[in-house]
This record gives sequence, structure tokens and C-alpha cells, in this order.
Amino acid sequence: MPQLSYIDVFFSVQAFQEEELRGKSAVIIDVLRASSSIATAIRNGAKKIIPVADMSDAMKIATTMDQKDYLLCGEKNGNKIEGYHLGNSPAEYTPDTVKDKTLIFNTTNGTKAIKKASLANKVYIGSFLNQQSILDILQEHDDEIVLICSGWQGRLSIEDTLFAGALLYAISGGNLPDSAKDGAKVAFGLFEKYGHDLEGAISKSDHAKRLAELVPNDDISFCCKVNEFDVLPGMRDGILTNLNG
Repeated sequence: MPQLSYIDVFFSVQAFQEEELRGKSAVIIDVLRASSSIATAIRNGAKKIIPVADMSDAMKIATTMDQKDYLLCGEKNGNKIEGYHLGNSPAEYTPDTVKDKTLIFNTTNGTKAIKKASLANKVYIGSFLNQQSILDILQEHDDEIVLICSGWQGRLSIEDTLFAGALLYAISGGNLPDSAKDGAKVAFGLFEKYGHDLEGAISKSDHAKRLAELVPNDDISFCCKVNEFDVLPGMRDGILTNLNG
């Protein structure tokens, strides 16, 4: 079980340098919506997910694969990328669509955070949908853990910070010690204040407001569901698969 003084929270992709993760394990959090879509896709039978930092990387990988085996997935500033098969709504990642497919995945914030964490010992993808799976695997760790909130364009986002706080609250049994790091105290405090009404707090967040005109109405609600899926998306050799599988 991790010591709480060994858990830190970074509040955006820009809040850390790659080298800071060497020798540590990382949980990447992008509740709205990359983490939630990844968990949904894996739950619904996607064979593997290849996160990429940008569209050019996505196209390079696609050219090496048979067209019937992969789907180009992702968004830029909330909108599905032109020419892609899927956007970034969990509702799109149905079993009929993703089963046995390789997803090449590219988003504004989430996949950049995943790629930037490449030096970490282990990289997991966390969302409210698979919260218990993240908690279970963290219990097995005695190394330092960093909860990486993807944020939005370098800024804090309440939904990602709330999920980091939810993990800390559960691990600490609701009693965070004074020895906890500053980032952990901030995330824990936010969850203490707003955790009783996740959907209410998240639906009023800056990111949810930005997305309101762009995404299906029930995306926000779906991304706030807790423990819907028993999946553990994690990285192996640059590819996300279900480590619970």
C-alpha cells in the first residue's frame, strides 16, 4: 500500500517534466473525456489503444496497418477531428464499433499527458468509471505515485482534481495526514467539499461549460458514474491494454 506522503498530484500536463516521473508510477486522469472513453472502449472489447501526441503521429501509425483493423479516434478542442472514425465521446465506443479493433487515439490534453509520462515505472488510466480498479492496483504499490490531472491547456480542471481527491480520500480513509504533499492536500480538500455531488460540481465546471455546445448531453453525466467498469487500462510498450484482462 502506498504511503500517503509518497503520493503527489500534478494539475496539468504542463505542471511536470518527463524526468520527474522516472522511478515513479503515474495515474493519468482526463475525466472529460479521454480517460472515460478509454475505459469504455476497453470495457467494450477494443483490442488495444495506441495514444499519440498529434495527428501526424496518428497518420504515420495508420499507414502501417490494415484499414479494417484500426479506428482513428480523438478530438481537437472538443470537436471530432475531420476524417477520424470516432470523436471523444464515450457513447461512440460501443461494442459493435470497437470490438477487436486497434484504436489510434489523439486528444487535446489526455493523450499528451499519457505520452509525457513515458518514463514512469507504470502508467494507468483513471476515471470515475474505473475508480475501484485504480484503487486496487495502487494498494500493490510501494513506490512514489503521481496522480496526473490532464487539465485544460495548462490550467487546473475541477473534474480531474476531484478524481485525484477521490482516490486520496479512499486511500486515507477520509483522514489525510499532515505529511501529505501540497498537491494531495488541494485535491483531497476539493473532494471533501464537492465529492457528495460529483455530477453537480462537474457540470458547473469550466470544461463542462466549454463542452456543452459540442458534446452529447449525457456525456457529462456518464463520465461522473463511479465504478461502472472493472477495467484497468495501462501501458505496455507504448500501447494501452486492460491489465485486469
